[in-house]
Amino acid sequence: MTAVQNAHRISDETEALTVAADLAAHFAEEAAARDSGRQLPHEQVRALAASGLLSLGVPREHGGIDARTETLTEVFRLLAEGDPSIAQIPHSHYTFLEVLRHQGSPAQQEFFYSEVLAGRQFANAQSERGTKTIDIDATTLTEQGGDVVVDGRKFYSTGALFADWIAVRATLPGKTTLAGKPAKAVAYLPRTAAGLSIVDDWDGMGQKTTASGTVTLDAVRVPAFHIVPFSPIFDAPTTYGSQAQILHAAIDAGIAAAALNEGVRAARSARPYFEAGVTDAVDDPLLIQLAGEAAVGVRSATALLREGARSIDAARRTLTEQTAAVASIDAAAAKVAAARASLEASSVLFELGGTRSASDTSNLSRYWRDARTHTLHDPTRWKIQHIGRWTLSGTVPPRHGLL
Repeated sequence: MTAVQNAHRISDETEALTVAADLAAHFAEEAAARDSGRQLPHEQVRALAASGLLSLGVPREHGGIDARTETLTEVFRLLAEGDPSIAQIPHSHYTFLEVLRHQGSPAQQEFFYSEVLAGRQFANAQSERGTKTIDIDATTLTEQGGDVVVDGRKFYSTGALFADWIAVRATLPGKTTLAGKPAKAVAYLPRTAAGLSIVDDWDGMGQKTTASGTVTLDAVRVPAFHIVPFSPIFDAPTTYGSQAQILHAAIDAGIAAAALNEGVRAARSARPYFEAGVTDAVDDPLLIQLAGEAAVGVRSATALLREGARSIDAARRTLTEQTAAVASIDAAAAKVAAARASLEASSVLFELGGTRSASDTSNLSRYWRDARTHTLHDPTRWKIQHIGRWTLSGTVPPRHGLL
């Protein structure tokens, strides 16, 4: 992918939502074909970078508009309604910009934010296979001759093939956190760094075009200036995890809305079941019930999404243990509701459309496949546990980046 050199500068949040809606409509046009043929969206990702939407989180003092989480969440929901794979790609871009916001030095922020404003894209390399806990990364950062050397292997590195910068989370050998766990940092590596290789080996049944492949780091040397502490984010109340989670919820909510809309379109041309005694399928009372139930799920997810985003914005304005906890719980509730709505709507659409909706040519199964794949990202069963503990006893949820 050719880097964007001069991205558009979005002036305010209203423009951001307009740009997102326009891009989403464009992305939706060939989404089914891209999924069917696993055609990576190079052109579409370039358009996303050129649009200026990747810089919404840049603080005002660095030339951005510092968009509210509520607006950013709606941008992600709109993009996911157009193409969930494309919406997933910038998730780690925004998550690792938050690392810079929380832990970057003024000089680091100035440099990397200027890269973002120019249209450069960030992607993640953080997940690993074979490790028993997220507390430990086998990938390491070792000081050597004034630089830092990165060694390791990462998987599920969403969007890395499209990115200009790869954010690698790694362990700092011999260093520990305040809680006595291995300390971590993030290395921001240029895509062209010697020893860094990216393989497009993602074979998921859904979100096929996210390029969530393998990143191998073989003695990659990087200046110390490119290393940002990660573990200290969780030493105090933070919205880091809740913001990452609300953006995941936005993707699920977008899938849910798109699937329901597709089901409605399919129902309008479906053949009614003879026992309903109606001329049009949309007048079948049992089909009406299904559509109504799915619509309640989608509307509920969307409402909780907005509530969660507003809680995060409130916590960012006045950050305390209480406001951070409320933000985490509200984001968790939004994630649970959006996951359920996406799975329900993407399944109900086949009942609304009837047998013809199952044709491989229409590729409507992509909604369920995308929903099922993305909702595996963080188990909602544990979010419900934290919500229940908060509800019954006011137990503050843990700070680990997934709440």
